[in-house]
Amino acid sequence: MSVEGFMGRWRLHLLIALAVLFLWPCLAGSARAGLTEDLNRCAAETDDAKRLSCYDKVAGHTQPANAAVIPEIVPTEKPVQPVFISMMERLWDLDPESRKHSPPIRPYRPSYILLATYNNTPNENTQLDVDPDAKADSKEVKYQISGKARIIPDGFLGEHIDVWLAYTQTSFWQLYNSAFSSPFRDTNYEPEGIITWRTNYDLFDLGLLNGRMINLGFDHQSNGRARPSSRSWNRVYAEFGFEKVFNRTNRESGRNEFNLYIKPWFRIPESTGSDDNPDIDAYLGYGEILGVYYWRDHRFEIMFRNNLRINRNKGAVQLGWSFPLPFHWLAHDRISGYIQYFNGYGESLLDYNASSNRIGIGVMLPTWSW
Repeated sequence: MSVEGFMGRWRLHLLIALAVLFLWPCLAGSARAGLTEDLNRCAAETDDAKRLSCYDKVAGHTQPANAAVIPEIVPTEKPVQPVFISMMERLWDLDPESRKHSPPIRPYRPSYILLATYNNTPNENTQLDVDPDAKADSKEVKYQISGKARIIPDGFLGEHIDVWLAYTQTSFWQLYNSAFSSPFRDTNYEPEGIITWRTNYDLFDLGLLNGRMINLGFDHQSNGRARPSSRSWNRVYAEFGFEKVFNRTNRESGRNEFNLYIKPWFRIPESTGSDDNPDIDAYLGYGEILGVYYWRDHRFEIMFRNNLRINRNKGAVQLGWSFPLPFHWLAHDRISGYIQYFNGYGESLLDYNASSNRIGIGVMLPTWSW
């Protein structure tokens, strides 16, 4: 090669090198600007899968055709807490789901024992036992056991009708009256047959009370004693049950609801010769009203009845409060403390025409634990 040819090629390579040297910063800056723009675009993508795919494209990676597709992870919503069952629904199997798993025997009236009661007006006009000198003491034990059971299968009498058999026994025990062998002063036996019609309506459309049931019942009550201490009567009644639930969807705050029972009755007449207590209506009246307020693990009750007579007005009121016990070793979720006050007529059949003024303290089987 001649010297002139070599110098010509050398000049050409030199010019190319100088051109690259001067143009490279511009080309590199442009490339960096484009890369930065692509990375910012990928970073702005909110979807995880799409953002990863964007980065792969910028980096020049491609996903094989047979590669496994990673499913998109969708956060699950917090499960909705189930609506809790109210006390009236539990006691009378009004909820269609809970009634499928209800036990065969349900609570009816409260079951309790008042270990110590004091009545400052004991009935001294009745014979305590066969000893004519035996007198009732002001201090005694009072207890009650009560339960009911559904006896007709679901749907047999219609979609909203149940049939129950119920039993209540209330006893008055002169435990502290050792001078006369601590006898039972009186025991009342009360079997019932009840037809329940399950309802669900807003009373007067005011949003205050919801009508949940109507009971039609037959009630026999007696003390199983011979004359002159024998007492008994039969009656039919209608009972209307209403409830107000204040926090149905917020179970964590505890139970907060009110139940109202309105129960008028009609005594079935007896013949004069077999009637041991012909004037019982004049003292026990023609019905009763029961209000129960449940707040957390407390139960407050008030019962009221009256004969609705202007002259010789008679009636009764009963107040009750059951509360949780502080002693955990006593299975406090199954036993609660109970205080009861009664004033008026008809606390027992033997005392239907004698006024009682009694206060007592003991324990109760709380219905909310069933």
